[in-house]
Amino acid sequence: MPKFLIQATYTPEGTKGLLKEGASGRRAAVEQVVAGLGGTVEAMYFAFGEDDFVCILDFPDAVSMAAVSLSVKASGALRTRATPLLTFDEIDEAARRQVGFRPPGA
Repeated sequence: MPKFLIQATYTPEGTKGLLKEGASGRRAAVEQVVAGLGGTVEAMYFAFGEDDFVCILDFPDAVSMAAVSLSVKASGALRTRATPLLTFDEIDEAARRQVGFRPPGA
C-alpha cells in the first residue's frame, strides 16, 4: 500500500479548533477519514517549528490521498504537503527501468 508523509501547519482558525478539541480529538478525526478511504495511520506526531503536525499514512492509491488532501485544504484549517514515500525495493525497480531521457542542449 503506498505510503505518504504529511507535513501540516495549522492556520489561526485551525489552531483555535485544536485548542478547543485537543490533540486526541484530531487523531480520531484523522484516523476516521483515512480509514474511510481504506487507509491506515502508521504514525502521527505534533511538532513545533515549521510544521505543527507530521504523519505517515498508508492509502490504497494516490487518488485516495489526493481526495483527502483536497478536502483538508478546502477546509482552510491547515496548510499541508504530501510526499509519496518509496521503499528501497521500489527504488531498485526504478533504477532498473530504461528511460529514454535527453537533457536540454544534448
